[in-house]
Amino acid sequence: MNSPARAAAPLVCATLAALFGAAPAAAQDADEGVVVSATRTERRNLEIPGSVDVVGARTLREGKPMVNLSESLGGVPGLRLQNRQNYAQDLQLSIRGFGARAPFGIRGVKLYADGIPATMPDGQGQAANFNLSTAQRIEVMRGPLAGLYGNASGGVINLYTADGPRRPTLSGDLLLGEYGTRRAGVQAGGESGALNYIADWSQFHTDGYREHSAADRQQFNGKLKWLAGGNTRLSFVINTLYQPETQDPLGLTGAQASDNPRQVAAPAILFDTRKTVRQEQAGATIEQRLGAGDLLRASLYLGDRQVRQYQSIPLVVQSAPTASGGVVDLGRQFGGLSLNWIHDGTLAGRPLSFTGGLEQETMQERRRGYINFFGALGALKRDEDDRVESSNLFAQADWRYTERASVSLGLRRTLVRFDSRDYYIVGANPDDSGGANFSNTSPVAGLAYRLAPELSLYASAGRGFETPTFTELAYRASGTGLNFDLKPSLSTNAEIGLKGRIAEDHRIALAYFDTTTHDEIVVDTAAGGRTIYKNAGRTRRTGWEASWQAVLPANFDAQIAYTLIDARYDEAFTSGSAALSVPAGNKLPGVARTSLYAELQWRHFETGFSAALEGLHNSRVYVDDQNSDAAAAYTIGNLRLGFEQKKGDWRIAETLRIDNFTDRAYIGSVIVADGNGRFFEPALPRNFSLLVSARLAF
Repeated sequence: MNSPARAAAPLVCATLAALFGAAPAAAQDADEGVVVSATRTERRNLEIPGSVDVVGARTLREGKPMVNLSESLGGVPGLRLQNRQNYAQDLQLSIRGFGARAPFGIRGVKLYADGIPATMPDGQGQAANFNLSTAQRIEVMRGPLAGLYGNASGGVINLYTADGPRRPTLSGDLLLGEYGTRRAGVQAGGESGALNYIADWSQFHTDGYREHSAADRQQFNGKLKWLAGGNTRLSFVINTLYQPETQDPLGLTGAQASDNPRQVAAPAILFDTRKTVRQEQAGATIEQRLGAGDLLRASLYLGDRQVRQYQSIPLVVQSAPTASGGVVDLGRQFGGLSLNWIHDGTLAGRPLSFTGGLEQETMQERRRGYINFFGALGALKRDEDDRVESSNLFAQADWRYTERASVSLGLRRTLVRFDSRDYYIVGANPDDSGGANFSNTSPVAGLAYRLAPELSLYASAGRGFETPTFTELAYRASGTGLNFDLKPSLSTNAEIGLKGRIAEDHRIALAYFDTTTHDEIVVDTAAGGRTIYKNAGRTRRTGWEASWQAVLPANFDAQIAYTLIDARYDEAFTSGSAALSVPAGNKLPGVARTSLYAELQWRHFETGFSAALEGLHNSRVYVDDQNSDAAAAYTIGNLRLGFEQKKGDWRIAETLRIDNFTDRAYIGSVIVADGNGRFFEPALPRNFSLLVSARLAF
């Protein structure tokens, strides 16, 4: 029986097609954009039933310091990325509320750089080793499709290193900013026969805006590609990071932040809180084309990460028989392999793409704890071997069953194994060895329909899960040893959206999402250097994401990204030693209800001059589950003025940046559920920086 809606559908489609028009086929191929994250092979974005944003090299580097991801990803809706002004704790990153509670590092979101996970098998990751100087693009995937990446995939961020230019090229860049900030980088790339190469080295230093927040960072990133034959391609990547004695100023109370945002918490000076990180990792990928429609891809990676962190824990607490001290010393080796088969064929005469594979990831960690004797390394208080393995099988099929419509189905099976062997068995401190296994099957399904040649309507749904990390397992509410009573959180995700291009010069995207999570992992207590986690009940995240990008007349470009998210507890629970009530309806901490990013840029091509104005607004952010306090909403503006000169094989560019030009005092990020009430991390006031780059092609 025909319904009115079904009868009206052809008329609606015809009207939209007439409104948005159809560009020539060649223009469509060039402009639609290609993404890899959603299917692990190149697909047009309009065919993907999910939210995927691509940030290209120009956005990542033009007029940007190239120090932090937070500089360039503000235009991605649903993504909240904050520079904490604390290089000892990495950035604060969340996608649709996933990852917002992380006190340090990044969790709840999967990070990859050239196929090498920057997220460990337990779900804890860091983005400091992302090299922006050589990045070709960054893909940000949100929604149900991210569940096909397994544990802690509330979203996925994939960085891809560019190939070297065809002509040998040497370039350099220099950043000079306030508070002793400077960065120098050198890059070389080229191609010789079947070999393509690119390499980058950089040195960064800052005295820090706040007291006791100085940092140094050295990075190297290299990539080598070899076309071994017409059907064989090999890629090698290597990445190193060294960050010695990075000072940690800790958070501030609300009163402290208001009185003097540059001050440091007294315990940071007393215990000389700091962190040293050294990391090396390398990977190799071979792609073998087996025929016209079959590709086999195999990857192997290995890495080593050494961390020593001095924390601010009172000596009387550190010295307790079952305490772990105030110095965390980690020696971590990690590695993995993956094997993917990609098949492009047909089903019932229509295009079919199938991707299947297996992944195995391992992290072996030697964890020691020592007394922090006022900044000096004291007696041993913890000694254990921790190991986590992740075994995964996945399959995904994408079938375009009509010229306009396609369906995607995927399934992933994940098994995560934790094991801990305790060697510190002294007096009242018993043998705390133990282990736990977690498993999950994540199905995903999606539909995409072309309303017009350059406009798609899509819907998708799926399941996901998030195990506790070793950090979250570290302490239990009573006794000693790891908290293996902690369970993974399970999520059900749904999304519907519209994306495409209006006429020639306007791109739009609109998405509504609904996520329900059971057994959300939350902070129970945080005191004396021990943060204990528990499972809460059900949470829900619903919201809208919208973005618009346009090439306007008179050499103007513009973009806007808006996010509205209602992230709340749907079930009441209690937390803390005082059994504080968290009623249903309370907001999830660390999540801003609204975020808005806007940018307007103008270029004068004849002179090489450009100017850009950025605006950023975030609503208030609660600091704990009780919603007892919040960082206030803020709106800031940034301005950059650029100049470019080209002569022969030379290209030279200069940029003057004025960030927070209205000199707004605001809190850039919050430390969720900090046990000392030091929730707030102040952001920079008005600040100036100068960037200079030069490039020579031989």
